[in-house]
Amino acid sequence: MKPRKPPPEQDDLLRARLVEMIDMRHELVKLAVLIDWDIFEREWAGFFPSHTGRPATSPRLVAGLLYLQHAFALSDEAVVARWAENPYWQHFC
Repeated sequence: MKPRKPPPEQDDLLRARLVEMIDMRHELVKLAVLIDWDIFEREWAGFFPSHTGRPATSPRLVAGLLYLQHAFALSDEAVVARWAENPYWQHFC
């Protein structure tokens, strides 16, 4: 099963969107705009297959986490833990 495309943006009455909570001038927000994420989607989609169970992981998420792991010299577990807590990292990925 290939990674699912994210559903179209839809406002939720009771939940604020991530872009409304972060500073759009942050360096990771600016970097995310400069990266051509479609290249990762096209080139890496076959590397993360899922034939049964949950859908495959998004190539953008994998590429973003690998970049953050390298940039901040973190272990696999540490980068995932920081991603879960940091809205800028989530926006980047």
